[in-house]
Parts: sequence; structure tokens; C-alpha cells
Amino acid sequence: MVIDWRFNGPPGSANGGYTAGLLARELAAPGGAVVTLRRPPPLDTPLDVAPTDAGVALTDPEGRLVADAAPAELGDEALVAPVSWAAAVAASRHYSGLTSHPFPTCFVCGPDRAPGDGLRLFPGRVDATRTAAPWLVPGDVDETLVWAALDCPGGWAVPLEARPYVLGRITASVAKAPEPGSQCVIMGEVLGEEGRKARVRTTLYDPTGAPLARASSTWIAIAPV
Repeated sequence: MVIDWRFNGPPGSANGGYTAGLLARELAAPGGAVVTLRRPPPLDTPLDVAPTDAGVALTDPEGRLVADAAPAELGDEALVAPVSWAAAVAASRHYSGLTSHPFPTCFVCGPDRAPGDGLRLFPGRVDATRTAAPWLVPGDVDETLVWAALDCPGGWAVPLEARPYVLGRITASVAKAPEPGSQCVIMGEVLGEEGRKARVRTTLYDPTGAPLARASSTWIAIAPV
């Protein structure tokens, strides 16, 4: 496996959600998967994917573990209550990352990525714990991109502009990828913080308000309070 430079998160490493989606594709577990990131996934580097007793593992050319994945399931309790497309558009105008972003070239939420290059998901706050991002779904959407889209909207519920975090573990279930060109809404919600860890969840809704995918994640702070 080689993760193209386009799919970066922090500079020099791959976006965590996108990397998790690639591993989930290799695992092919019908109910969902849990992916743990052990070190920053390198870009443009041949990585080895091998089966393990639990699922699959991703290692770098030096044999170091980058990430691992195993089958997992999420229940309905993982859903984040939705808002309308119009409300998500309004919230995105106040996306904190537009003025203060630790990784402004992130493939998913970076404002420095051109339209059509990055996903440009701009999750704005709708209340004390939730964010909402409108997503005009690209033509090349697949389940791997859905995993990526489930990543950052949860992180920005922490919020990231005050204390940079990176994805540590994500458990996700994708019922189906959205239709290309459709107007979807991605909701993020922070569930709690303890030390350097923050627990969040995200849900992707189609234009009718039906949930298409959901995730529960742990983010790790990379800077002191």
C-alpha cells in the first residue's frame, strides 16, 4: 500500500481517517472496523499490509507498526443528532479552522486546499458539544473517503484551535457511500475529555436525513494545555 501525498493530515503524514478507511477496506468486515493508529502514517512510502490473529496490520519499511484494524460494530447510540443542510451551511461560515488551524493543508478539513483537491469540510459549532459540516459529495466518493469525512468533524468539536489533537483510534460503520453530487451533512460531537484524550463521535446523513455512516473516535492531544 502507498498513501499518496494528496491525502495528508498533519504535514508529512497521512490523514488518520483516510488511512483507517484504507485498512478497513483491506479488512472487509461487513459490520464495521476499529482502527488504531500507532505512529504517523508516512506518505508516498511502500507500506506492508499483513493479516493478524485479530485483523490486519500496516507496517513501514523498517517493520514498525503504523496501524492495525479489527472487526467491530457500533450501535444506534453512536448517532449524533442532525441539523438541516441550511443550518450546517450557516455553521460552516463560523468554522474556527478558517482563522486558526493547526494543519491548514489537511486533506479533509484544511482551508488551504483548493476545491476539488481536498474535501474542504468546514465543521462549525452548532451548540456547546456539536459541530456540523455541509458536504457536497465528490464524484469519486467511496467508502475510504467516507472514513476520511468521519474524521475531522468530530475533532473540531473538541476544539482543535485551542489545543491541537490527532486521531488515535476510530471505530466506524459505513452502511453505504452517499450519492455523488448529493448534499450531505456530517455531525460531530465531543463526549468527554480526560488528560490528553478526547472522545468524540460523528455521523454522516444523506439529504433525506437518513444516517449513512457513523464513527466513535479517540483523539490525542499533541500539545500541553
